[in-house]
Amino acid sequence: MPPIQSAALPGHNRGAQREIEILDLIDARLRWLATWTIHNANHNRESRDGLKVGGHQASCASMTSIMTALYFHALKPEDRVAVKPHASPVFHAAQYLMGRQTREQLEAFRSFGGAQSYPSRTKDKDDVDFSTGSVGLGVAITAFASLMQDYLSGHGWLADDRRGRFVATLGDAELDEGNIYECLIEAYKHDIRNCWWIVDYNRQSLDATTADRMFDRFDDIFETAGWRVVTLKWGKAQMRAFARPGGKALRDWIEACPNADFAALTYRGGAAWRERLMADIGRGAGVRALLESFSDDDLHQLMIGLGGHCIETLTEAFDAAQDDTPTLFIAYTVKGFGLPLQGHKDNHAGLMTPTQVETLRVAMGVPEGREWEPLAGLSSDEAAEVRAFVEAAPFARPAQRRHTAPAVPVPSRVEFPSPDGAEQSTQAAFGRILLDLAKSGHPIADRIVTTSPDVTVSTNLGGFVNQRGLFRRRETADVFRDAKIPSPQRWAGKAAGQHVELGIAEHNLFLNLAAFGLSAPLYGERLLPIGTVYDPFISRGLDALNYACYQDARFMLVATPSGLTLGPEGGAHQSIYTPLIGIGQPGLTYFEPAFVDELSEVMRWSFQHMQADDGGSVYLRLTTRTLAQVERTSDDWREDALKGGYWLKAPGAGADAAIAFCGAVAPEVLAAAEALADDIPGLGVLNVVSPGLLHRDWMASRRSRWNGQGRRESHAEALLGRLAPGAGFVTVVDGSPATLSWLGGVRGQRVSSLGLDSFGQVGDLPDLYRHYGLDVDAIVDACAELFL
Repeated sequence: MPPIQSAALPGHNRGAQREIEILDLIDARLRWLATWTIHNANHNRESRDGLKVGGHQASCASMTSIMTALYFHALKPEDRVAVKPHASPVFHAAQYLMGRQTREQLEAFRSFGGAQSYPSRTKDKDDVDFSTGSVGLGVAITAFASLMQDYLSGHGWLADDRRGRFVATLGDAELDEGNIYECLIEAYKHDIRNCWWIVDYNRQSLDATTADRMFDRFDDIFETAGWRVVTLKWGKAQMRAFARPGGKALRDWIEACPNADFAALTYRGGAAWRERLMADIGRGAGVRALLESFSDDDLHQLMIGLGGHCIETLTEAFDAAQDDTPTLFIAYTVKGFGLPLQGHKDNHAGLMTPTQVETLRVAMGVPEGREWEPLAGLSSDEAAEVRAFVEAAPFARPAQRRHTAPAVPVPSRVEFPSPDGAEQSTQAAFGRILLDLAKSGHPIADRIVTTSPDVTVSTNLGGFVNQRGLFRRRETADVFRDAKIPSPQRWAGKAAGQHVELGIAEHNLFLNLAAFGLSAPLYGERLLPIGTVYDPFISRGLDALNYACYQDARFMLVATPSGLTLGPEGGAHQSIYTPLIGIGQPGLTYFEPAFVDELSEVMRWSFQHMQADDGGSVYLRLTTRTLAQVERTSDDWREDALKGGYWLKAPGAGADAAIAFCGAVAPEVLAAAEALADDIPGLGVLNVVSPGLLHRDWMASRRSRWNGQGRRESHAEALLGRLAPGAGFVTVVDGSPATLSWLGGVRGQRVSSLGLDSFGQVGDLPDLYRHYGLDVDAIVDACAELFL
């Protein structure tokens, strides 16, 4: 192990100087452990499939100093961190040093059951706050989590001593992600605070070095959005060199050096630095003497000793930013710092060879056979001092960081609102149910928080907002109301408000739902977030929706209008394949109720499911189309509806034919069934309330057989078992026909599927349903072709 060389300035307090020295030792341990973890996964562990395991040794190396300064100096237990995805091994190594991660998990990195490729709050066994696999999303969620923390405080559910800071570490290439800037705008509007974003500014992405002209632009962008920008470009050793004769010329040269040139010289090393510097500025006053005072190795270390690799620079910057102002730290780093592949433009996914790793092991003083020891390479005195320092670090102290929250009572079926009316749309009924809950005084109403990307009124949230108010940290008046200008909407804001209004950016909607949907595990305070959006625009935020579900955030997504049912708006506002998203998205249960009493039952079930240990989030696909409500003679349908579907019209004994449908096409299906009653006696009508639930249950049943767990009949099998073995059925949905076509495979029955497989256009529903084959005649023709 090389001797400790303090980065402290002359006159620096000895206690603070020793802290820097210890943090430098920890930094080196993290760099070794991250490198070794990836090396072990790719070279030492048996490969049974011959595929590259991968990992990002260079991306880890550029982050170790930042992670050291954060986890072992700056963070408190109340703080929450979204770790740069490619720095996952560094995070696990830091947890390992704190005794919160096991060697077995590190040895199994990127293998089944081991530490995950990217930090995952649901898959990893150590303390991950936010999953960060999809670049950019883990950064933005910290801003919405800060908003969620303010929401809890505003409602009196979070004491000040439990409040923390939300930190994101990110690679500079993540700043290319558009959702970052959508988030910045929303964060500015909501005056978010207690947020740090720390950029590993190594100026290299997967394909190449980043554009030189971006050096100053991030400052402008973030400062315009109300952020403090702190640039950490120089390490302390560099600053001392700059203060010497010739130092200004050296600093100016580095400032002007193109990114690609700096990276190439970093890869080539000290002699290349000297040759280039002498050629460019060697004739300047004092430059030759300055350069000759360093050996080639020392000159190399000086040139790459940027602010993001200087523990003292980092800790000073973090200590100086202790107010609640959102802050962007731009930490200049070298990709692959301290490794033989540092600076190489292809190092992003590059792996060190066994020979290179062995050379690094020797250079770091790690004894052979002790590569996994957390403090290998340190003397016994150093190890004891580091161990004591780690145990005393604020973030390492015992604290409860994962919480459980008591369940919010859900009204019984009798208590739950079910709006009356001969004809209603599910979208309007949804708004009425929420309004009735808001007025009810039931405990559930206080825990509902709604949000929408500027479609609050058009998705029927207006009544709830009028009753419960907008959430604002600072009280805002309803100017139109105060001026006595008539309007049905009340838009006054207050800290106790329960609606978070967003701009038109679906990524922000889903990230906000993700953050608010994690309030229970993060704080032990349960919220029931409900987000509304136009159904076709789910696709615009689909990555963020998947991200929210992946970390098991709990929320209700209400999307409307569905299918063609906003006909005059045209194809851009009509949805086709969103039911397939609902069926295929893990962690999300999709419902498409046709009738209001079904919707009421589904929403009651959803509030329970959102809180269950084995629950998840819910997606309701609703419609603006008003439907005549069916008359019920019993409650027999309810249990089956919550399993995915029920017979709206039971098939005759051993019937050979049925029509299965979901959602808005109920009138056409019922009219077609009536028209076919004489020609096809016993024709059944199956109302599929949840294609997603029905499909998921069927697949679970099949897996139970494949896994040798015994045969279990799925609900879909039970329903279709009412038909004759050789029976067939027509499926109808205002969406992709694949939504229900899979039902034919449940019992091997014939199926003819109707739905949309091309973009819609403007028109009223009769014209559109006729054109796309969803009207009564089309259903009758499909039945005739299949059954007659």
